[in-house]
Amino acid sequence: MVVREPWNETKKRITLFFAEPSLRLHLRKAATAAQKTQANAQTSLCHNAKDGLDRWSSCSEYISLLERAIKLRSLSDGKLIHSHINETGFVADRFLLNKLIDMYVKCQSLADARRVFDEMPKRDNFTWNVIIRAYTREGITGEALALLHQMQRTGVEPNHITFASVLPSCVHLAALEQVHDKIIKGGFQSDVVVESALVDMYAKCGRIENARDMFDKMCQRDIVTWAVMIAGYAQNGFAEEALNLYQRMKMEGMKPNLKILTTLLPACANLAALEQGKEIHEEIIRSGIQSDLFLENALVDMYAKCGNIEKAREIFDKMLQRDVVSWTAMIAGYSIHGCDKEALGLFQEMEDTGTKPNHVTLLCIMSVCSHVGLVDKGLEYFDCMSKDYQMTPAMEHYRCVVDLLGRAGRLDEAHSFINRMPIKPDAAVWRCLLAACRIHNNIELGESTAARLLDLEPENEAPYILLSNIYASAGRWGDRESMRKMMEDRGVTKTPGCSWIEVNKQVHAFLGGDRSHPQAEQIFTELKRLCKEMKAAGYAPDTSFVLNDVEEEQKEQILLHHSEKLAIAFGLLNTSPGTTIRIIKNLRICGDCHSAIKFISKIVERGIVVRDANRYHHFNDGHCSCGDFW
Repeated sequence: MVVREPWNETKKRITLFFAEPSLRLHLRKAATAAQKTQANAQTSLCHNAKDGLDRWSSCSEYISLLERAIKLRSLSDGKLIHSHINETGFVADRFLLNKLIDMYVKCQSLADARRVFDEMPKRDNFTWNVIIRAYTREGITGEALALLHQMQRTGVEPNHITFASVLPSCVHLAALEQVHDKIIKGGFQSDVVVESALVDMYAKCGRIENARDMFDKMCQRDIVTWAVMIAGYAQNGFAEEALNLYQRMKMEGMKPNLKILTTLLPACANLAALEQGKEIHEEIIRSGIQSDLFLENALVDMYAKCGNIEKAREIFDKMLQRDVVSWTAMIAGYSIHGCDKEALGLFQEMEDTGTKPNHVTLLCIMSVCSHVGLVDKGLEYFDCMSKDYQMTPAMEHYRCVVDLLGRAGRLDEAHSFINRMPIKPDAAVWRCLLAACRIHNNIELGESTAARLLDLEPENEAPYILLSNIYASAGRWGDRESMRKMMEDRGVTKTPGCSWIEVNKQVHAFLGGDRSHPQAEQIFTELKRLCKEMKAAGYAPDTSFVLNDVEEEQKEQILLHHSEKLAIAFGLLNTSPGTTIRIIKNLRICGDCHSAIKFISKIVERGIVVRDANRYHHFNDGHCSCGDFW
């Protein structure tokens, strides 16, 4: 005979169980002993089912106890209550079963939640919504979508909560469009929560235009809507649009939350938009938002990538705790700024604290060695990955070794290293070797490497451009024209050089020879004046960087109107004397621009910071931080 414990005794036992954790083991043992010795169990409340009031009272009490289990996130306590319900034979209604499912979901036992769900004779919207949301949160997207279809087949119509719960599972565009159709048919397209979820998922599926179209058509927007649209722009590489939308949000009177502000920090980093990054940092301080490790890491990364390495280090030094991401962000910052001693010293300090580097940390420290010519040190770090840290080098690490050897002119070693790689080298590895051949004008190896690349990625511009440059530097104009024609025949286009500068929190973009800017006339006049002064100071245009077979005078004009020079001239016209000019370039800075900017920094007595595709260059008084090695 099953010995059942009276409900009032069970309630007392469970209440004590919740109230005093130290008594739990004792109470379990006592209850077990009591059940064994109890000869005549009192009738449980389920036998009084005729008394509706008593039944409702017991159901309410079970729900109350389950709420306490949820609050404590105690799965064991929840299971104890569920066990008692089953042992007493109590007939649970839909409300109690829903609460059991809710408890199991919130206590992270999806299997138990699904078991209760599957055994339910009848389910309502709440039942379906809870289980669908649980599968979505666990990332089991296919099952969440299957449950939505099953829900409709059983005759239960989804509501706005159902759609808000299932939309994050629409990670593929086809599923998203299918659910979107259901939302329209159900008449929920105007619900702000559902609309925000749609904006979020269209952005995550790469359909940023669809996301923005929905955003613009919304009758009302809450902070979540703004957050997902800004994040959508930032995560899809539209940093400038993310920052512009943030400014619009503020103009409409919306106060940003922590999610928006932390999303915008990488956007500022990508654009090197220091002033806007500072503004966001100040907003974080003003709002009184509690700083955490994630936010502090983002600030270190932002200031480093925006060119203010000193501020990045200041924040890093004030951090109360650091993880490997913190150390890596600071080391990476030093790497792109050419601060080799600081980066190497910080790496040693990190090891001294017992923090183990990860793959990214080692890639950063190897990159430091590459950019300052510490070849043997870089190779040593590569070797220690497997020997000391038990890590398997990834393709990025092999690529870095090729870059390390190639920059130093050790092209045969780089080529041999590629041939000995235990994994098949990708196109990026061969591009590193070809770029080194361009730097050192190695035509023979350049031709064979370009041939490999053209087989691997015939649609990529890099092999055509790099080999064309090698031919042009050697004066082989016929071969250069053949490469250019091959490019044209295959429909491959060259990415134009573009430079950006931030002035008064507005980002201005310039292409080479660009006359579309409202201040174009003043910019070109300023460049003429600078060129005259530079030549008087000893500057001689290096026309070998002009790859067109034109007259020398025309080559000088092409060089003078490179995008970085246009951005610098604009900065000189629109900022106060003594202000540091900061620009970002999408490609590697050419040798002539590098030389010219050194002269300009001395003539105008200003610091000029240029972030190109590889690193930062800090120009001061005629010198560059890279030591002319980049």
